[in-house]
Amino acid sequence: MIEPDFLRTTRTAYDAMAERYAELFADGLEEFPLDRAMLAVFADFVRTDGGGPVADLGCGPGHVTSLLDSLGLDVSGVDLSPEMVAIARAARPDLRFEVGSMTALDLPDDSLGGVLARYSIIHTPPEQLPRVFTEFHRVLASGGRLMLAFQAHDDPSELAESFDHKVALAYRWSPDRVCDLLAETGFTETARLVRAPLQDERPFPHAHLLLSKN
Repeated sequence: MIEPDFLRTTRTAYDAMAERYAELFADGLEEFPLDRAMLAVFADFVRTDGGGPVADLGCGPGHVTSLLDSLGLDVSGVDLSPEMVAIARAARPDLRFEVGSMTALDLPDDSLGGVLARYSIIHTPPEQLPRVFTEFHRVLASGGRLMLAFQAHDDPSELAESFDHKVALAYRWSPDRVCDLLAETGFTETARLVRAPLQDERPFPHAHLLLSKN
């Protein structure tokens, strides 16, 4: 199968700045209490459901993977960038990190209790988003939990608005339209949080969606 151009472009861009990216996010989520709270809720749901394996998709240098591990989850990380995966493995050799794409995960059907995609769908062209959501649905067990986070916009008539991301072309998403796509794929929304940007962030709202597989 021919790899889509956007995957090659995104991989190359993140490989080139992997070390700098890891330095920028070395403090993890200390300045993001609402983000941490949503991740804790996600972890609590997965544990309550039986604690099945969790995949952190688009894990980057692994700081959120490490947080999920501290919350008691059996978590592994997947990232498109080999350089990001190398940094994550060096920082946490006790955790599993693999190179892979959200468009074709090397995971069995119905094998996961949870999927986290935190700011990792933002480089996906809108026409590819249903394919990614279908892959999330495939790898999750029935009742498994999905959590997404992304820069958002508030125009429900448009699924996506592109913006000039510092690494590669990226998209802000309408939370309502994303939830519509997820419902069509076979997910049910459990909760959402849309927070205002912090002082050092671009002036975009940030959406956090928690869903379960039907």
